Amino acid sequence: MKSVKKILVLIHFLLITSCAAHAPVEAPKVFYPPPPDLARIQFLMSLTGEKDIVARKSSFQTFVTGEKESGLRIDKPYGVAISKGKIYVCDVNQGLIVIDLVNKTFGTFTGSQGRGKLILPLNIRIAPDGTKYVTDTVRSQVVVFDKNDFFINAFGYPDGWKPVDAVPYEGQLFVADIQNSQVVVLDSKTGDVLRKIGQEGEAAERLHRPTNLAFDSEGHLFVSDAGRFKIFKYDRDGHRLGTVGVMGKESGTFARPKGIALDRKDRIYALDAGFGNVQIFNKESYLLFPFATTGEGPGDLNLPAQIVVDYDNIQFFQKFIDPNFIVENLIIVTNQNGDRSLNIYAMGEERGKKYPSDAELLEQLKEKLKKIEQGKKSAEEKGGAAKEKP
Repeated sequence: MKSVKKILVLIHFLLITSCAAHAPVEAPKVFYPPPPDLARIQFLMSLTGEKDIVARKSSFQTFVTGEKESGLRIDKPYGVAISKGKIYVCDVNQGLIVIDLVNKTFGTFTGSQGRGKLILPLNIRIAPDGTKYVTDTVRSQVVVFDKNDFFINAFGYPDGWKPVDAVPYEGQLFVADIQNSQVVVLDSKTGDVLRKIGQEGEAAERLHRPTNLAFDSEGHLFVSDAGRFKIFKYDRDGHRLGTVGVMGKESGTFARPKGIALDRKDRIYALDAGFGNVQIFNKESYLLFPFATTGEGPGDLNLPAQIVVDYDNIQFFQKFIDPNFIVENLIIVTNQNGDRSLNIYAMGEERGKKYPSDAELLEQLKEKLKKIEQGKKSAEEKGGAAKEKP
């Protein structure tokens, strides 16, 4: 009897110590901009492998249950989407990975088999009804799955185009064709080509290397173009309405524009792989503020590729949110390099603080730019005067 008690005590001790040894370490709270400025973005956490979402088992638990960790981790992600507690990650080296935040599982996409076999999924978009559109650059097709992840159809053809992103909107599917420098509009049910966008006007006004797409609340199409170093804005019929940004090295310009997303206020979140940051513009295309930088630390970006804004899954990250930070929406960014494959951020405001409106913030930024320009002009005038002295 005593020996049985000793064994039970030993088991209890092993369970406690094993859990304590692998208790998750809380990430340091990182805000953008940093104090003393008013915080607008909080970095919440990074996701890379099974260990980040699944409770780690001790060697004793593995021995008792016989279950082992798969060791699955994201290798080189590009596209990302989130819906109903699941994050879908297009890994160009491993296929489509599914992170189930509800059931705490980390696995591969079950629909990728037979005619739905994915070879090199680059981007994924999910319609409100749960239909999934995955662009596969090796298949040269947009592969369609239903809300239960069953294969429905595949649009496109093996040669003649290279789809890199496909966004459904009101019964139509807008596909970025990087090979032919255009956006191809398909019927989202049949795959029939309805029209093409991006090759009208003067050469400098045409698309060159369209990579990612997004829509605002009014149905305007935004196209991130890595070849033109800017974002194009169109109506749904393909009429060019304007652009966001130019090539440059300063805030408000682009070096390598990639992923793009819009929130419910039609703010534009533009990801730049060259700068390693996200720049947020208002609906009139004026820069409001940037956040993040290239690096390996919490909140840093490392060859970022895609970005998504989400309002429906905040509860799954509530434990990481500062109690004094009121969250408006989530921001998810993929990193193709480093050990932080997915960075999760929250857009919001500090509790009890008065924030300027986007219009007021824009005026403040204009005033800062005006002072900078005046300073440059004054320095140039002083320099010219110094040269004129005998």
